[in-house]
Amino acid sequence: MPPITLTLILLNVMVYGLAIFTGPDLAHTFALWPPGSGGAFHYWQLVTYSFLHGSPLHLGFNMLALWMFGAELERRWNDLRYLLTYLLSVVVAAMTQIAAGGYFGASGGAVVGASGGVFGLLLAYAMYFPNRVITLVFLPFVRIPARTFVFLYGLVELVLGVTGTAAGVAHFAHLGGLFGGWLGVQYFRGRGIFGARK
Repeated sequence: MPPITLTLILLNVMVYGLAIFTGPDLAHTFALWPPGSGGAFHYWQLVTYSFLHGSPLHLGFNMLALWMFGAELERRWNDLRYLLTYLLSVVVAAMTQIAAGGYFGASGGAVVGASGGVFGLLLAYAMYFPNRVITLVFLPFVRIPARTFVFLYGLVELVLGVTGTAAGVAHFAHLGGLFGGWLGVQYFRGRGIFGARK
């Protein structure tokens, strides 16, 4: 497994283990608390929330996706590009959840999980490997090209976020993660709003 992907997975697992022993104190300080969510917001939470998870299943799915999509990208990119794209996706996901969640009245409670970063990597994966086939875990007979999968997944997240369906899930953070991944790809390609780089 590539080193950055392995390190991120190990860090997430270690922090989850630490959270079991420390109880809610870790979440009170390092989870993302949007305005109106019942906790105090601090700037470091824009990153630290991504290393906290609410359950073993939550952690497991995020780490599986991180390995599935991140490892392939890390092998193609250099380490710094990969890490910066991941962290950018995490931060943009948090900012999107704060802004859009508040606008649509979906602030809820604390936000935790690596999903924002994972969604950013998923978007980047679809841009670099658009025709790679993705097989769904629960529906192994369904095989979807990566580009189609990301588009449909993003559309579902948008509908769920706007309608307030599936409460307890940070849908806008997922959408922000997709946007952060796109920004990272465009920046390192020197395209879009960033223009050509020397």
